[in-house]
Amino acid sequence: MIANSKLKAKALQQLKGNWQEPVLLTLVFMLAFLGITALEFIPLIGFLIQTLLGPVLAAGYLIAILSFYRGDKSNLISKMFEPIQTGYVRYLGTMLLAGLYTFLWMLLLIVPGIIKLLSYMMTPFILKDNPEIEYNKAIKMSREMMSGHKLKLFLLFLSFTGWLILGVLTLSIGFLWILPYLYTTLAAFYEERMASFEANPALLGVVEQEEAEENEEDEKDEKEVEEEKNQQEDS
Repeated sequence: MIANSKLKAKALQQLKGNWQEPVLLTLVFMLAFLGITALEFIPLIGFLIQTLLGPVLAAGYLIAILSFYRGDKSNLISKMFEPIQTGYVRYLGTMLLAGLYTFLWMLLLIVPGIIKLLSYMMTPFILKDNPEIEYNKAIKMSREMMSGHKLKLFLLFLSFTGWLILGVLTLSIGFLWILPYLYTTLAAFYEERMASFEANPALLGVVEQEEAEENEEDEKDEKEVEEEKNQQEDS
């Protein structure tokens, strides 16, 4: 398991000499999110636009940062809007489901809600890397990836507390550099978890087993329908 300090060092290594693109990406993201948030003053329409665009835009930002971390450092803004242009329903449905689950857990207690939020944090990255996975499958895969690693991610976010306070003190200007640093580190965390996940057949088997069970149920349903048809024909 790679220490959080090393994950942050990896993120800074990618950002060194390459701050321009992620800073510009973050500026566009912040302005877009500010514009969406401002629409809350328009009854119903504002809420609908926030609901339909906010989650997908946030996922797109993380996906663009992941591409940056992997070495694809150009056209980050266009990458941020890819989930809106392709796979919009898939991204929106999955992110809304994750948000709903988190909200329901928050109704019980704050701490369980935070734990679930950490459990679902890998979902946007999983959607990017697995075009065939969507909705609950992506959320379950994120949950499996984060099993036993939620505290590590919480401590990783906690280590950025000072930087986040600095961002507030600079009237959010500092976030243009802080957010790329934070989420590039999150991308490094995902890459480390994905490497461990892929190396462990038992973890991969959880998702594959669920898919196999679903396929088996579908086959049973088809057989039952076929048998009913045959019985009706015989009668």
